[in-house]
Amino acid sequence: MLVINLENGEWITGEGGAMSYMTSTIDVKTHAREKSILGTLATAFIGGQTLFVNDFIASRGPGEIGLVAAPVGDITKLEVQPGKGYIIQKASYLASSHQVDLDVRWEGFTSGLFGQGLFMIKTTGQGDLFINVFGAIDKHILQPEDELVVDNFHLVAFSDSCSYQVERVGGWKETMLSGEGLVTRIKGPGEIYIQTKNLREFAEWIYTLIGPRIQNSRSR
Repeated sequence: MLVINLENGEWITGEGGAMSYMTSTIDVKTHAREKSILGTLATAFIGGQTLFVNDFIASRGPGEIGLVAAPVGDITKLEVQPGKGYIIQKASYLASSHQVDLDVRWEGFTSGLFGQGLFMIKTTGQGDLFINVFGAIDKHILQPEDELVVDNFHLVAFSDSCSYQVERVGGWKETMLSGEGLVTRIKGPGEIYIQTKNLREFAEWIYTLIGPRIQNSRSR
């Protein structure tokens, strides 16, 4: 759980539905990440998740708020600065300072650049950015010319100073049989944040346990 203490007049932006509790001194204002409602609907259709966020404003004195997210794992803070932003998996976004801009209109989101239903948000501006991952966070620091190949379901965030390319694992045979699918080749300099657990594999493992029961109930 992310617990934030706000002074009078301060506010934090959080993912829709992330609030666990808050003091009565805090007001909530919901708005879309896009100014145009048509743009919001279009990107919501592409991304499949909510594009609405909440501003939690301590408007009647100091306050406290607890935020949580669906992924079961670590929460960490990234510092966004002018010229030092991040590209993050949309499902990992939890909260951010109001000075941090969340761009869902860049090509990596609208074109589904990362494939497999994973869409990325580009963050710029200045302030704190909080992300939630599935499992633990594995951080890598790349020097210029360093490269790392990351499975797309483990990729959480990387610095916007990095260059990247989405590609298959080997040829079509390796892609189909290796269980890896698409990967992202990332080149430094910058930071990369990886989650140690794979949500797709976890869902498939859960289905191996409950799938036979579902099939048996349908056959009755």
